[in-house]
Parts: sequence; C-alpha cells; structure tokens
Amino acid sequence: MDRIEAQRSFFARLITAKAGVAADSALCAAFASTPRERFVGAPPWKIFTRTGYIEAPSDDPGLLYQDVVVSLGAEGPLNNGEPSLHAFCLATLNVQKGEKVVHVGAGTGYYTTILAKLVGETGSVDAYEVEPSLILRAVENLRELPQVSVHGKSGAEGPLPSCDVLYVNAGATSPMPAWLEALNPGGRLLFPLTPEEGVGAMLLITKLESASYSARFLFPAQFVGCLGARTEDEGRRLTQAFREGKWATVHSLRRDGTPDSTCWFRGPGWWLSTEAAGSLNST
Repeated sequence: MDRIEAQRSFFARLITAKAGVAADSALCAAFASTPRERFVGAPPWKIFTRTGYIEAPSDDPGLLYQDVVVSLGAEGPLNNGEPSLHAFCLATLNVQKGEKVVHVGAGTGYYTTILAKLVGETGSVDAYEVEPSLILRAVENLRELPQVSVHGKSGAEGPLPSCDVLYVNAGATSPMPAWLEALNPGGRLLFPLTPEEGVGAMLLITKLESASYSARFLFPAQFVGCLGARTEDEGRRLTQAFREGKWATVHSLRRDGTPDSTCWFRGPGWWLSTEAAGSLNST
C-alpha cells in the first residue's frame, strides 16, 4: 500500500467511525477505494472554513484526506461536502446491494460513486445535477460505473425513477412531491430542510407500508439551495420555526388532513407532526 492509499484507508476508517460504522463495513470500503482527488479538480485546492476558503499549501493529495469541505472550483459556493456528515447520512440510509437510488445534487460524482459501490452492479443510481460545468465532470468521473445514469437537470422536478433511497445534497424548503411519489414502500428520503436564514436540519422521511410517512430530524445542517425546491414564503417561515426550536419532536409527515395542534410546520399539501405516523386520521 502506497502513502496515499494508506492515508485514504485511514481517512475512511476515521470518518465512518465518527458515524458509528465498523471498519469492515461496505461503507468504509467504499470510501477507502474512492480517490477524492479525482473529483475536486486540479490544485490548488481550496478548503472551506467559517471565515472563507483557505488554499492548500501544496498539490499533495494526502491533504484531501481530512474531514474537510473542499471547493469544486465552479462558480458560486459549490463544494465537495464534509465526509463525516455524508458518512453519517449514508449509514442512516442503510443502502443495500441491489437497491435503486436517486441522488439529487450529485456535483462531480464523489458521493454518487460511494452510493454506486453500496448498491453494487445489481443496483442502480440515477444522479441529478444542474450546474453545467459539474455535469460534464460527473459524466467523466462516473463513466466506468454502468449502474449510474447522470441526468443534467433539476432533481426537484418529476417524474423521477421509483427508488428505495432518495438522497438530496441541496437545501429545500419542503419535501417535494416528486421525491415522495418516487419512493417505494419502505423507501427512505433524506434531505436538508433549510430556512431562508440560519441553520436547518437533515430530515429523514420513510414511506411505510400503510402509505403513511415517518419523519425525524437527524442533526443541524446548511447546504446550497436546491433549484426548484425552495419558496421564499416557506424559507421565511422555516427561519422562525428553527429559531423557536422543538424540531427534534417531529415524528411524521402528513400529506392530507387539516394541520392540528401537533403540527410543527406546514407547507402547501404537507405538514410535519409531533405524533407518530398512523396515529392521526389524516394519514
């Protein structure tokens, strides 16, 4: 094992351990076998911090095998996101061999590659990206993975392929109807529900056999906005809702019925309830 492979292997063990995943897991193996330097563009690499980007001191790929956010070198704040955050999300989604995945906000394909390795050759990944310069790079980076299809358009628009997992890497102000309708029974949707100002949170929605939906927030999160999945009204109201807190009390998503006293937040045709799925007549 050469130096970069050794660093990549340690990096994989480190970030998956942060997510509570064993070193012999498929997720750890996927990170260990995926060269991050292929996906972030040519050096000099820029590392995101709270005070802005700082430039890496050299073109040594080993610098990329840290738990840091790296600029993709495109227009605007488009990044290869924090690895431990994605490791935790992917561990929560529990992606299995043979499953069908939709990945919205694929960037240049790094986390799409991780998903493809998790589903294997018997599964599939449909990757959606709207930034033209990133689409071209994603197509090139993913061309050796026959189970992956790259779509150069917004993943907020329907119809989408039916899927077992739908992973969104851009901030939305609502669970889009196209996402919910794409889910197979038992399907999992994970996306950042983000306000106009401040920090939102990753929301996990699971479609139950009864056609109702369980829902729970995982942890605070900030993402670049998802084209077609945001409205100003919802964004402003979410700002207030997250400031008031209590988002950890959410237990279900409702798509019909009148929002009642258990409602944490509501949008057109949907609302989040503090009651468990199936416990209200609105399901």
